[in-house]
Amino acid sequence: MNNGRVLLALVGALALVGCDSGAAPDAAASGDAATQAPVAANAVELRADGLAAGAESFFFAAGKAEVEAALAKALGPVLRSGENGECGAGPMTFTDYAGGLTAHFQDGKLVGWNWHLPQDGDRAASGTIGLAGTVQLGAPRAAIEAAAGFAKVEDSTLGEEFMISDTLGGFITGDRVEMLYAGTQCFFR
Repeated sequence: MNNGRVLLALVGALALVGCDSGAAPDAAASGDAATQAPVAANAVELRADGLAAGAESFFFAAGKAEVEAALAKALGPVLRSGENGECGAGPMTFTDYAGGLTAHFQDGKLVGWNWHLPQDGDRAASGTIGLAGTVQLGAPRAAIEAAAGFAKVEDSTLGEEFMISDTLGGFITGDRVEMLYAGTQCFFR
């Protein structure tokens, strides 16, 4: 009888360990956004779980005001901001920066980003934007297709879409990467 209780307790403990609360990762326990080295003061490094702007790193779920202040310090003032109440994930606000970076927020928290080639009306960033590693905006098709973890998103209604991991994706137009994204997006599929 005692063995049955021990086994039941062990199964219960393992079930609890496997649960995901959906909360932001603990910075001290994670090896990603919050614990990586800071980037240059005028640089933004995009990460699958958030971003770094200068000396500050932010996981998804970081506060909007802090993220926007750090991005403005690194890239210059906000180009434009907007809101879409009809996103599949729920109402979302967007803040655009020079250099093609858009930060996505829900309920005052960072939930995603996308980095796209400059559009009409965009100005050059006063700083630099990049993704850790070899995958970069504007990279040739051959380079992205050779990246570790590359997989085409079959039957995407949005264009030639790909994933590099479970959390990082993008689009190819012609022979180059046109957009990269991570986190919650407002794509209408």
